[in-house]
Amino acid sequence: MRYHMRRRDKEITDEASMKRILKTTEYITIAMAKDNQPYLVSLSHGYDEVNNCIYFHCAVEGKKLDYLNANNTVWGQALIDRGYAQGECSHHYATVMFSGKVTFLESQEEKWEALSLMIRQLDRDAETLIAKRKTESLNNTVIGRIDIDYMTGKKSQEVMV
Repeated sequence: MRYHMRRRDKEITDEASMKRILKTTEYITIAMAKDNQPYLVSLSHGYDEVNNCIYFHCAVEGKKLDYLNANNTVWGQALIDRGYAQGECSHHYATVMFSGKVTFLESQEEKWEALSLMIRQLDRDAETLIAKRKTESLNNTVIGRIDIDYMTGKKSQEVMV
């Protein structure tokens, strides 16, 4: 079931603006569930605008993988937080919420492409880091892809995206 935005004056309807938020935030937070128990985690990520998906990395074992292997549906959020506006009783923000399914990449080539995308989104000197890549480090890393099937956005008037 989809809900309508109660505060339509804060709704982001422009898909390009929502994609820009996903592309510029340093991390996302995703919620998942297993056996009726929720789990929430913040992740560095890379947003692939062309394929409308988000890549993230993690260790080869752990709670996150246990949850995602049991139920690959996630709900997530990317947030630009400009902070509380003193004296205004307001908060300046822009956020995109999304849902999607997680799959794990298998091929080394796909993993390198996703990792390179993440590095380019986060690092000022991305190409230097990418050039130093080591195959053995990727063997101990799981790369997940969230294929976004729905997204919505909301922001305060003061924040431009």
